[in-house]
Amino acid sequence: MRGVKERITARRTYGRGAPGNCFAWPPTATVAETEQSGIALAPTTSVRELKKRVHGLKKSLHPDRQALRLELKGRTLKEDESLKSLGLKSGSKLYVKDLGPQIGWKTVFLVEYAGPLLLYLCMYRRPWLFYGEGASSVPIHHAVHIAAGCWTLHYAKRLLETLFVHRFSHATMPIFNLFKNCSYYWLFTLYIAYHINHPLFTAPGSIQVYGSLTAFLLCELGNLSIHIALRNLRPPGTTVRKMPVATLNPFTSLFNLVSCPNYTYEFGSWLAFSVMTQCLPAGLFALAGMYQMTIWALGKHRAYKKEFLSYPRSRKAIVPFLL
Repeated sequence: MRGVKERITARRTYGRGAPGNCFAWPPTATVAETEQSGIALAPTTSVRELKKRVHGLKKSLHPDRQALRLELKGRTLKEDESLKSLGLKSGSKLYVKDLGPQIGWKTVFLVEYAGPLLLYLCMYRRPWLFYGEGASSVPIHHAVHIAAGCWTLHYAKRLLETLFVHRFSHATMPIFNLFKNCSYYWLFTLYIAYHINHPLFTAPGSIQVYGSLTAFLLCELGNLSIHIALRNLRPPGTTVRKMPVATLNPFTSLFNLVSCPNYTYEFGSWLAFSVMTQCLPAGLFALAGMYQMTIWALGKHRAYKKEFLSYPRSRKAIVPFLL
């Protein structure tokens, strides 16, 4: 390459939903081919810039819809990688996959978290809408009020974190995820709220309620502390990822044991909520969340070990000393 601009020729080889559209990069491209493709590349061209060039050729392929790869089923290239760093040479090819319609991560988070907050409070404050007119005259146990407070605290925290704490590594996600995520959170909310706010709900003893409440609040504070620590590892406006380590905040000391303590604290919160309410649907929600978070944690754990050579080998993914 040696600083000389190369040219890229595009030819469609796959349809939407298949592995992608293949773009060959031959330095011997003819003038006609070059003019047809309209893309001139330098060795320092980044993947981010290349996505913009592809978008210029095909307006329906917005940069956020594209996943560029060196191999048909290879890893998705990072946006700050350059063609030179990727080792692209004469005759090399890049594959671009259309990820389909996209929606912002922040938008998805706000919608999926606002739903549970509103639905739960609606069932809590308007029980007659779900259980009949007589439900409003039944005395409400203090554990039900505490549960509503905990639920509100959790999802209000999530909404505020989405607005002021989280820094997303990707701007968008497939729009289908909005419906999938909302279905998961909203339906579980209705399932849980129906049982806890039911006139026939039987609350556990005070020691169990207040002991679990204490554990819930500590886990919520721990989860927030980890999110703030992770935020501070990523400079604003970048996708940089630094190795997570404990800070002066004692809640972050869990980083010494697991790679994803935010998930550990999250499960702890819902486990405590389940014990506090003695509600089976809440326990199922905690287990379902733990299953998904374990998958995410194991993936991040492997990525950390691969990316950081000095990553502590004694750390587990999500459960200290075990998993």
